[in-house]
Amino acid sequence: MRTFFTAESCKEAHPNALNPQSWLQVERGKLPKLSSKSSSTSIESLIKVPQPPILPFFKPVEYVEVLAQIHEELELCPPQEQSNLFLLQYQVFRGLGDVKLMRRSLQSAWQRANTVHEKIIFGAWLKYEKQGEELVAQLLTACGKCEKEFGPIDVESHTPFDKKVSSQDRVSMNGNHTSQYVTFTIGDEKIVCDRQKISELSAPFHAMLKGCFRESFSETIDLSENNISPSGMRAISYFSLTGSLLDVPPNLLVEILVFANKYCCERLKQACDRRLASFVSSRQDALELMEYAVDQNSVVLAASCLQVLLRDIPNCLSDNRVVELFIHANRRQLAVMVGPGIFALFCFLSEVSMNLNSSSDTAAHFLERLVDFAENDKQRLLAFHQLGSVRLSRKEYDEAYGLFERAVNAGHIYSVAGLARLDSIKGEKLLSVEKISSVISSVTPLGWMYQERSLYYDGDLRWKDLEKATELDPTLVYPYMCRAASLMRTENVQGALAEINRILGFKLSLECLELRFFIYLALEDYKAALRDVQAILTLCPHYRMFEGRVAASQLCTLVREHVEHWTTADCWARLYDCWSAVDDIESLSVIYQMLESDAAKGVLYFRQSLLLLRLNCPEAAMRSLQLAWQHASSENERLVYEGWILYDTGHCEEGLQKAEESISIKRSFEAYFLKAYALADSSVDSSCSSTVISLLEDALRCPSDNLRKGQALNNLGSVYVDFGKLDLAEDCYIKALKIQHTRAHQGLARVHFLKNDKAAAYKEMTNLIEKARNNASAYEKRSEYGDRELTKADLEMVTRLDPLRVYPYRYRAAVLMDNHKEEEAIAELSRAIAFKADLHLLHLRAAFHEHKGDVLGALRDCRAALSVDPNHQKMLELQCRVNSHEP
Repeated sequence: MRTFFTAESCKEAHPNALNPQSWLQVERGKLPKLSSKSSSTSIESLIKVPQPPILPFFKPVEYVEVLAQIHEELELCPPQEQSNLFLLQYQVFRGLGDVKLMRRSLQSAWQRANTVHEKIIFGAWLKYEKQGEELVAQLLTACGKCEKEFGPIDVESHTPFDKKVSSQDRVSMNGNHTSQYVTFTIGDEKIVCDRQKISELSAPFHAMLKGCFRESFSETIDLSENNISPSGMRAISYFSLTGSLLDVPPNLLVEILVFANKYCCERLKQACDRRLASFVSSRQDALELMEYAVDQNSVVLAASCLQVLLRDIPNCLSDNRVVELFIHANRRQLAVMVGPGIFALFCFLSEVSMNLNSSSDTAAHFLERLVDFAENDKQRLLAFHQLGSVRLSRKEYDEAYGLFERAVNAGHIYSVAGLARLDSIKGEKLLSVEKISSVISSVTPLGWMYQERSLYYDGDLRWKDLEKATELDPTLVYPYMCRAASLMRTENVQGALAEINRILGFKLSLECLELRFFIYLALEDYKAALRDVQAILTLCPHYRMFEGRVAASQLCTLVREHVEHWTTADCWARLYDCWSAVDDIESLSVIYQMLESDAAKGVLYFRQSLLLLRLNCPEAAMRSLQLAWQHASSENERLVYEGWILYDTGHCEEGLQKAEESISIKRSFEAYFLKAYALADSSVDSSCSSTVISLLEDALRCPSDNLRKGQALNNLGSVYVDFGKLDLAEDCYIKALKIQHTRAHQGLARVHFLKNDKAAAYKEMTNLIEKARNNASAYEKRSEYGDRELTKADLEMVTRLDPLRVYPYRYRAAVLMDNHKEEEAIAELSRAIAFKADLHLLHLRAAFHEHKGDVLGALRDCRAALSVDPNHQKMLELQCRVNSHEP
């Protein structure tokens, strides 16, 4: 999520501003001891866990059912309804916190947009979501490829000229024999026009000049009172002869547009509309011309103005004129501005404004408009809930209560959490408990329900609910933090660390890192505290701690005074050890320290990006990769980083091209490695394996450090295995292990297994488990080499260490299915599906439902899975098969 929605307790004003020096003295060894009563109180005041926020998201209890319904509607609905369905799908994925799927839904909405307005709205939304990726667009352009979402659309080409607008009949209505020319007088000036051509502009002109009116027989007509200037009339005359307004300035075009609208000159109006649209290039232009576009119903001009404004988001929302334009426009005006995309527009504007400041007047106003223009129950419940969340953050409790009630009545069960929170604020905790308990007893319970109820309990009931919340949804951060803080208050520091490490083992949460930072301060382990605050700053350079009151960078500076300074050589040695131990957070900390020195920053930022990808932080990884590009010390190094930027954003061929350009300048390890990596990924032809092997061998002949050479040897071993050359693969893995590339144990285990030595493979993976700090994947891999009981034990350990890994659930479900325990097998998959929208889990559950003869259940899971990946071939085949059984 782009924005962390702080709880009410985080926003309370504190009478005494925080002074970090009061608890963190610059002189070493002078921090307070945890054992004293006063310091215990001090530490307790630092370790505060705010209540989890009421998230302003669409969070259906049965999200699989909702995704399936959306997919079914997409198959049946007319094209003009598809973009709004993809918008709803986006909101479901937003509630699940899956950024990749959110973006894919937005792209689908953009691709299926049925009007130019929707194309503009979703294009601007994609641009907003891709903030920070502008470099990608530049690189693609340099490669001769343009990513359409990054560029403005040609509004005119998306709005075809109305062919129904035609010239008036050339035949005179009364057969009069007046002059071929007519002179229009405007003040003291006379403009001679072709009578026939002017009469063809509109029915009113035709009636005036060729009908039975007095003007029809006049050679001079006075237009002085018709708000058209002589210059404007000359331009109209020229247009009547040529159909062109090419050299007419904008101010005159506006005048002609008003005149054309008054006299129903549709062809002239359309030409003005399009010509004016070509002049809209700035926010000021858009604001000035939008008024005319709305008044004169000029669709192309309005769309061009809309595009300029929306593509300036979020910056333009700091301009009150822009905000007021959207807030005060009535339905008719909005219909001109955005056509049928009104709801989508206010969804976009409200999301951006909430990200900027969730309690701002702007966010509230946009959400009020969202409520006004919601057209169905799903849209209404989203609008009610979001506005209720904003009212809650603004402490407008009565209004928030009414909105949450309306959201619940529209079918949004999660809004009950908002009602419970408001009851608690009023001192009615019993009512809060009753509300949440009622939900738990009436639907399939989810983790957030128990988490919410725990807020209103004390003692054992509270801890029981927190444990249940973690059991049902292990990704919820609050229960871990709450338990860790409680353990700290009882001076069980090691227990607190173990609790917070549980979630940090699979989810790198900033608030959890912050809490662990304070725990280490309590332990006076300044080195570990420094590690965590440096990891925080790597993930979010502007992060603020102590409820947002102190910059993390300031605390980093203070803590560093208590830690021994490392030389560059010390840092490289430490990085080597951490990398070998698969200790990614420690590695991030070491690189952060190295970046503060005069070391080659491009290489370090690149290493940082690799670690962040491994930690599943793609946005931070891309930021680091772009910093590597900015700090590249040579052209060939810069080209390598450009190649990785393109590769990581799905542009494999362009990444390969950059690698070749770099090699043409200088043969380097990183250029060869990139080319080998991109080639292996982009080619489905097995014959390319020999080329990949050659490239990796070339890389290994180039200068580099053992960290990267170990990775190249590991990759080379993997290619050899795929090629069936097991002895060569084994040699690569052994060489990698000699330079402490710990992950090579996994490759070597695979070689032993393929040589039918399962015991050696198991032992090799045990070595990896013992060496690696983050070892959930190692347990998972070792499970393939043990007997059934060992496999079961290893996979249980995987789920404890990283509950987001889906293979253990699938394995256990498959075993249950083999034992004819269909319901238990489905329940095992459902346990994970409840908090992770995973294609493979849904696919397997759909197959189980089909096996049981539950056609509707199978069809539901097929449709939901195809929402996750619409092009998954096996899923499409299963859906086709299930459809054939549908009654």
